[in-house]
Amino acid sequence: MKDNPKNINRLFLVAGYNAQNKVDASLVYMLKKLSQFGDIIFVMDSDIPEKELKKLSSYVLYANATRHKEYDFGSYKRAYIYAKKTNLLKKYDFLYLVNDSVYGPVYPINKTFETIESYNTDAFGLVCNPHKGSSHIQSWFIGLRPSVFMTKWFDDFMLSITHQPDKGSVTYLYEQGFTRLLEKQHKTWQCEYSVSGRGIYNKIKKLYLAGMPFIKKNAFSRHNGALGMQIAYVLRHIDSEAKDMILSSAKQTFGSEYINWLLTRNPIKIAFRNTKYFIKKIFTEGL
Repeated sequence: MKDNPKNINRLFLVAGYNAQNKVDASLVYMLKKLSQFGDIIFVMDSDIPEKELKKLSSYVLYANATRHKEYDFGSYKRAYIYAKKTNLLKKYDFLYLVNDSVYGPVYPINKTFETIESYNTDAFGLVCNPHKGSSHIQSWFIGLRPSVFMTKWFDDFMLSITHQPDKGSVTYLYEQGFTRLLEKQHKTWQCEYSVSGRGIYNKIKKLYLAGMPFIKKNAFSRHNGALGMQIAYVLRHIDSEAKDMILSSAKQTFGSEYINWLLTRNPIKIAFRNTKYFIKKIFTEGL
């Protein structure tokens, strides 16, 4: 366990996925930064060769990468089972569920921990989705106290995770379902940010200026490239290590030609793609 400045022991259960069966720069960077503040058990829903996994050996207690098709919660389950079998859980003050659907951190992550761990709640997260009737903690960054992660009902929940036919079912049963379970057990929760709808993808610049330490990867492929200016703004203002990491990983995922097009500063190209997206939006959603 890390001897961090405040002697707070954290265990991160990190879920990963890579369609190309690679350990890319963004994953190495995230685990490197998280490892400075706690221990990591990493499980990937991809068949990753051992030589790729070795890139993470300096940052994790344990790593496994086998395709299981249970999304991030399936990886959380497998990481949790490892922690339980090795009798690790009781050693920690906080348990975190984190997935690699984001680039970052683009700010020093210690500030995030200081903020969310100061909440007098049983559970906490970075982002709440205030969806009517199903307000919940977004599952890509959740923190828990022992009043949650050392209970029988939490154990039952984690072990009940199974393959679902689609991501929507995973969201309803496990992401929203976990928050419903917290409330059923009379546990309190709070998030640093409240972001409705698709705002976590679409409001990159606004969230960055508000101090959000991560950027959702899907923002790079949304809205026919209309988010390119926001993404470029963030890249211009973060440190060079984080910028290089994001560009390297994004080019590997989306292709260099696409990323160069996305981040263009040519006003004509920007105006054209924004107009194209606006017209498409009118025809699909109406005015």
